Amino acid sequence: MSSSGEVVFRALETPLLCLGAVTAAWFSVCTVCRLLTGFRLWVLGNGRLVSPTLLGKWAVVTGATDGIGKAYAEELARRGFGIVLISRSQEKLDEVSKVISSKCGVETKTIAADFSAVDIYPKIEEGLAGLEIGVLVNNVGISYSYPEFFLNVPNLDTFIDNMVNINITSVCQMTRLVLPQMVERKKGAILNISSASGMYPVPFLSVYSASKAFVDFFSQGLQAEYKGKGIIIQSVLPFFVATKLSKIRRATLDKPTPERYVAAELNTVGLQTQTNGYLPHAILGWVTTALLPAKILNMYLMSMGLSQRARYLKKQKQG
Repeated sequence: MSSSGEVVFRALETPLLCLGAVTAAWFSVCTVCRLLTGFRLWVLGNGRLVSPTLLGKWAVVTGATDGIGKAYAEELARRGFGIVLISRSQEKLDEVSKVISSKCGVETKTIAADFSAVDIYPKIEEGLAGLEIGVLVNNVGISYSYPEFFLNVPNLDTFIDNMVNINITSVCQMTRLVLPQMVERKKGAILNISSASGMYPVPFLSVYSASKAFVDFFSQGLQAEYKGKGIIIQSVLPFFVATKLSKIRRATLDKPTPERYVAAELNTVGLQTQTNGYLPHAILGWVTTALLPAKILNMYLMSMGLSQRARYLKKQKQG
């Protein structure tokens, strides 16, 4: 090394060592903070925040007769909320209502409504009149029967209308009906069930993925608007849960039962505005958004969609 280079190196040696030490300390502090945040979120939870005493007497759940919606209704009933069940089939509503009343000893109310229609909201508004609503779970939703190219989706025109009405319009309209009284009382929580498919584009499920991205963005925007008024609005983005909608029959650690998922998710209310709701799903969310390059993730989703599509069409062909 030349004498001039050695002089420059010695002049920079101390500042570089200080910079390295500060960087190492910063990363250490960030790591500790993340660990403490994770411990608070996934171990301690939010205590008794989701309760009738703190939020309001009634919880309203759409799509309440199956899967995640039913699990929300049952778990909120266990926490003491009166439950308003909203779904399409009155027969299923009566069945779930009876089970919840007998198990949890809370009041229940049912409203039969088909969210693929847009003229149902006056009826729902009438059914909710006079109720102190502490929690709204916008859960109702539909997906594809199987992954498919956009133009090849059967009955595409009707499919688009149904997807928009059920996955998007329902969230906006139900929020419109319930939010004013929450603002007046300065308390309440709205949980909008989006999907991990709304975190990035999913080929062959393009309309579904886009509709769930809308739910996520809508929720984040409203939370910014109404946080100062005492309202909690949360976007919930689950990965696979063992439900009829996902066609997963057997629960695993990363594909939990609806009951297990909902119990974990409710503990994140008030702690996360946008949540995957369940620790294994949060890890998957971090891997797919922070670690995997978007191009690689898109290639993987393309391959998975094509494979699922081919299996479905082969099975249909075989009868």
